[in-house]
Amino acid sequence: MAPLIEIKSAVKSFGQVQALRGIDLSVAKGEVVLIIGPSGSGKSTLLRSVNRLEGLDSGSISIDGESVTDEKADIRHIREEVGMVFQSFNLFPHLSVIDNIALAPVVVRKEDKEKAKVDARRLLAKVGLSDKEKAWPEQLSGGQQQRVAIARALAMNPKVMLFDEPTSALDPEMIKEVLDVMTDLAKEGMTMLVVSHEMGFARAAAHRIIFMDSGQIVEEAPPETFFTSPREERTRRFLEHIL
Repeated sequence: MAPLIEIKSAVKSFGQVQALRGIDLSVAKGEVVLIIGPSGSGKSTLLRSVNRLEGLDSGSISIDGESVTDEKADIRHIREEVGMVFQSFNLFPHLSVIDNIALAPVVVRKEDKEKAKVDARRLLAKVGLSDKEKAWPEQLSGGQQQRVAIARALAMNPKVMLFDEPTSALDPEMIKEVLDVMTDLAKEGMTMLVVSHEMGFARAAAHRIIFMDSGQIVEEAPPETFFTSPREERTRRFLEHIL
């Protein structure tokens, strides 16, 4: 079966800094791939390239057979198919929780507003926030805001979910509530690319771990192999600092 996400020879530079150096990566439907590595290794650039928040200098990316990198690609359609959750929650402060979630289906997909709100309530229940639909973002904790951001991304029924260090801005006690939602998504078969150093999530939900350094994939393996018997010395040195 063809991969849902296919990245071939991806190259990206920012001035003299080569962020991606010929990355090849395929992700199957329903697979959860965790990307780890030191700061500046290219993790976030790779993730942002998947929905073309960053353009490649060369190489190609496709999602479900549709090119992301072709000049004629329908970027708006691609972003409808790919949900993304960032470090910062990016909720609209002037909209209630339920309106934050229902906005994109109404504006982008022209859904009926009441239907969008019914779907939004279902998603709020999914992330454990049914009682917060009328709240304003500023009234929520960081973990609650991030769970609303996940619900908002899911409202477009994406084929793929991208998570760029979704817990890095959270207090430690709020991290688990976000990771629990992500783990449930993984169990339901959502295809996910996750940049994170949360090793508990890696062991619980990831099918494969990618270790990047200096814009390259140094090593990839299932969690049980990656943590117990990494092949590369660079991987072993990195793991010594995070485990």
